[in-house]
Amino acid sequence: MPTVGVVAVQGDFEKHIEALERCSIPGLIVREVRVGEDLAQVDRVIIPGGESTTVGMLMQRFGLAEALQEAASNGMPIWGTCMGMILMAQTIEDRPHQFSLGLLNITVRRNAFGAQVHSFEDEVQMEGIDTPVMGVFIRAPIVTDIKDPAIPVASYQGKVVAVRQGKLLGTSFHPELTDDVRLHQWFLGI
Repeated sequence: MPTVGVVAVQGDFEKHIEALERCSIPGLIVREVRVGEDLAQVDRVIIPGGESTTVGMLMQRFGLAEALQEAASNGMPIWGTCMGMILMAQTIEDRPHQFSLGLLNITVRRNAFGAQVHSFEDEVQMEGIDTPVMGVFIRAPIVTDIKDPAIPVASYQGKVVAVRQGKLLGTSFHPELTDDVRLHQWFLGI
């Protein structure tokens, strides 16, 4: 069974931990990841939602940024939700000088659906999952440019909201805020 890390420096990491526990996979171990050294104890990692500027600075301070980049280059599955996808992007369209991990060959636009008051839920059809998952969009980004080897795996109203690049996954929405754990199970299968 895999050992899954959830980056726990800020944001909704507890909800990802709860979703992973709801997967009811015998032997599954979930660990909080706060510093670079913590990655040595996990097989895969989730970067949750939060505030990308703050988390980017904290990741750099705690040695987590470099460790995540190295882990990705060594083939570790990494999934970023909302802010996590922003930090995984090569380019942040509206903040080109903001720190990013540069893992996904994409450009993202932060807050593409509007401010916090414009948050919403709707069904999203994900490639590889039979029926739609519920997407919770909170100040969600969209992918505005995508280059090989990244591929889109979900769109919403013509906008790319999920991408995959090998063992790397980015979603602009929050599946951990629903009762549906299929996307977490799918990530565990990568």
